[in-house]
Amino acid sequence: MTSGSGERARSFGVAAGRYGDYRPSYPDALPDALEELSGVALAGARVADVGAGTGIATGLLHARGARVVGVEPGAAMAAEFRRRHPRVPLVRGEGDRLPFAPGSLDLLTYAQSWHWTDPARSGPEALRVLRPGGALAVWSNDPDVGVEWIAGQQARIEEGFGPGWYVNEHPRSQNGLEFTTRLLRWSRRITIDAHLAKLATHSLFLIGRPGTDEFLDGERERLRALFPEGTVHEHYLVDLRVARVAAQPKRPWT
Repeated sequence: MTSGSGERARSFGVAAGRYGDYRPSYPDALPDALEELSGVALAGARVADVGAGTGIATGLLHARGARVVGVEPGAAMAAEFRRRHPRVPLVRGEGDRLPFAPGSLDLLTYAQSWHWTDPARSGPEALRVLRPGGALAVWSNDPDVGVEWIAGQQARIEEGFGPGWYVNEHPRSQNGLEFTTRLLRWSRRITIDAHLAKLATHSLFLIGRPGTDEFLDGERERLRALFPEGTVHEHYLVDLRVARVAAQPKRPWT
């Protein structure tokens, strides 16, 4: 992770409450797809959700009966997590140094957070803490640029602030982890102001880049012209990637 991405990773603390209020959840189909690809039944499973933030994904796993622990490095986000999910355990930590014993987890999840790790370290850490037959799952809520108005907004952001504003690198095969991918489309209808408040919780808008306030003001006027009823239909594409750990470790040649 570069120093610039480190600044962006630390920026969420100033907007922890707004993050929890406006960031989207995930589709109902996600837990079923997660169980299918991982081979792990969520009910009763030992799960750690890394980069838990305010607990959006952690709460979803808990609701399905998982014995889930949130892992969050940021103090403000951790405090918001505890406020929203007082019954769910939380530990302070990060993906490059997981606070778990070897082979102690059935499932390790990263929702919108894998890109804040150093894969050269987080990959081996995943293998260390997962039991044989366990699984690593990484997913993201990506704006569906197949929808015209969303594609237009994405293009304007890149024109104003450069490519890569939406920090979300997906995991690659490494350290014996081979990922299977499932794409899930879903949508939600929210007000224009809520949509812009959600946009403002992304790291680009939190680190004080010049012109971001003016951009959001301009988007408000554009969206009001496009959607005079005052609501937008946000469309997302969940990119779910799951890698299973071998049920039996390979024996070295003797």
